[in-house]
Amino acid sequence: MKLTMAAKTPAQWKTLFENEPFHRENYYTGPLGPDYTPGGTCLRLWAPTAEAVTVTLYHKGDGGAVLGTKPLVRGAQGVWSVWLPGEQHGRYYTFAVTVNGITRETGDPYARAAGVNGVRSMIVDLARTAPSGWERDVRPAIPPAQRAVWEVSVRDFSQDAASGVRPAWRGKYMAFTQQGTTLHGDGIHPTCLNYLKRLGVTHVQLQPIFDFATVDEVSGEDYNWGYDPQNYNVPDGSYATDPYKPDVRIREFKQMVQALHKAGIRVVLDVVYNHTFNTAESNFERTVPGYFYRQAPDGGFADASACGNETASDRPMMRKYMVESVLHWINEYHIDGFRFDLMGIHDIETMNEIRKAATAVDPTIFIYGEGWAASAPPLAQ
Repeated sequence: MKLTMAAKTPAQWKTLFENEPFHRENYYTGPLGPDYTPGGTCLRLWAPTAEAVTVTLYHKGDGGAVLGTKPLVRGAQGVWSVWLPGEQHGRYYTFAVTVNGITRETGDPYARAAGVNGVRSMIVDLARTAPSGWERDVRPAIPPAQRAVWEVSVRDFSQDAASGVRPAWRGKYMAFTQQGTTLHGDGIHPTCLNYLKRLGVTHVQLQPIFDFATVDEVSGEDYNWGYDPQNYNVPDGSYATDPYKPDVRIREFKQMVQALHKAGIRVVLDVVYNHTFNTAESNFERTVPGYFYRQAPDGGFADASACGNETASDRPMMRKYMVESVLHWINEYHIDGFRFDLMGIHDIETMNEIRKAATAVDPTIFIYGEGWAASAPPLAQ
């Protein structure tokens, strides 16, 4: 299907995106995002409706001078790519995507690292982020009948000074690694990891930890539980000891998982693939306007999440995104399970594909969720 670049109404975009020839000609099965090697990195972005795509490179995650811009070349299945020669670990970037004559700057939806507050994506050599002994980290063996799930916010777990956690680690991933903490340091009443072990908890369900939008990672003054997704494949920097260094948040997250596993506790992520914080400024919408969100008959955004939008898991490239994102957390971070927020918004085929992909890695990976939407969908699914 040849894409015409004439301006379209939302209803016309909906018709295009739900047309079988569009999916047949634009469904891409290969890797997306940064493909890092020491000799160079290939950036790939799926943007089938784009007229042009360029990448802007930066030395810093915020501010600082522009290092340069490069055009991406369009290939098959709507994928744009560019080769950046040489060592690129630590290089920050954003894309400029032009659709219908309008150019929007965006982070990479497929990025696995990001600068402070998630605006700029970063190329990362994930091998450098492994803590000592990470290759020996294993999932604790826990029979299904013995599961005891304990839900917590990373911040709430240790933020209070009474937790006994060292000040620099309070409210951070690293608080889960500190041994022997007690209430006010009294040596009697266990807190944090020490407390979880005494309770006999087998699974810690972390409220959302992927990069979310409305908490300033630097000031620490804002607060919420993280149900406002921004970068799905990047740990949030507000829980890291240094939000300016993307490799720090990745390594500290892995150290948290490692410590919980050593304590005989599995780790479950609360994932919010059903909506993004907003629509117009999301990486999805700025890359392929309209595609990643479910649309009502008039082309407007559906809102079964009651957050202003809902993602279209039934569209093939959103389904692919969700499956690969879950696999990223399983393979790179050794995550043991997923609790899906408003799982009823997602179509059954996507959830079955996620279950199949997780089982192929480890059948004991735990998947569950809310079997409902926040409000009635505006159209039959």
